Amino acid sequence: MTKFLTKWSRKFHRWIAVPTALLIPVAVIIKLIGDPQTVAAWEQLDKVPSILMLVMAISGTYLFLLPYIVKGQRKKKVASEAAETSAVRRKWPAGS
Repeated sequence: MTKFLTKWSRKFHRWIAVPTALLIPVAVIIKLIGDPQTVAAWEQLDKVPSILMLVMAISGTYLFLLPYIVKGQRKKKVASEAAETSAVRRKWPAGS
């Protein structure tokens, strides 16, 4: 599940980065030098860059924390395998 989620979250993050990187400078330029009619039209779409930035922050946080998540899962798996191995050794002595 983690590999599937990682693969698609990376793709999603990359594809969202493009419109975000384009819309933010456009929004700033429109607000700074746009005529009143353009600014009024942009006010209807003003929330789009903010929503895209929020999505980028959430997916970026997941991608940033992913190595730590995988490391924790790996440690848990190794610990459970070691516990199983020691339980088998106690059940079946080596000398028998």
